[in-house]
Amino acid sequence: LVVTALRSFLRFLQQRGLLATDLAVAVPGIAGWRLAHLPKALPADQVERLLASCDRRTPAGRRDYAVLMLLARLGLRGGEVSALTLDDLDWDCGEIVVHGKGQRLARLPLPADVGAALVDYLRQDRPACSTRRVFIRIKAPRRSFVSPSTICCIVHRALKRTGLTPAFKGAHLLRHSLATDLLRRGASLVEIGQLLRHSQPNTTQIYAKVDIAALRAIALPWPGVSS
Repeated sequence: LVVTALRSFLRFLQQRGLLATDLAVAVPGIAGWRLAHLPKALPADQVERLLASCDRRTPAGRRDYAVLMLLARLGLRGGEVSALTLDDLDWDCGEIVVHGKGQRLARLPLPADVGAALVDYLRQDRPACSTRRVFIRIKAPRRSFVSPSTICCIVHRALKRTGLTPAFKGAHLLRHSLATDLLRRGASLVEIGQLLRHSQPNTTQIYAKVDIAALRAIALPWPGVSS
């Protein structure tokens, strides 16, 4: 960010005539190595604390609980939750249709606890309105969420209620948490990739870094140290 801002500032100075030479081209780039970071995730017990923080005696609490359940149990992206419509819920088959990246559609099984959370919200709190979107604003005007950032705000508020302060506070935090927990419980990377609907297998590879037991088994001893 600093490098980008510096380049922009130097171009601004050149456009204003304060610099005769385009110094922006002299600012070196920063390498962004693929898969260089660890996925940011919460332990399973903290995810449960997050879900329990919703006051399910209130309309907002029931709505937010249903949103968080979709993120935590199915690993949906924030935009996928925001775009969910009433027609995407197949109650007869117990499935949910997800509108993913690249206009791809996927059908996922609807767990009983996620379905129950949705039913509580739909029956008690969702107002009658013209939109077919599942999640509606609590306050007027009664319409669907303006952008997926609203889903991130719901996650952020839940983190604040529980006193959790992870480095990343967006909706993807629960997606990463689900994948990490599944890996630690024995799920394969292929199975995790199928649940998260990754189009490329190498997208799931980053979660291999958090499987400490498997990494320890293949790690070579440090040279000069007896095993």
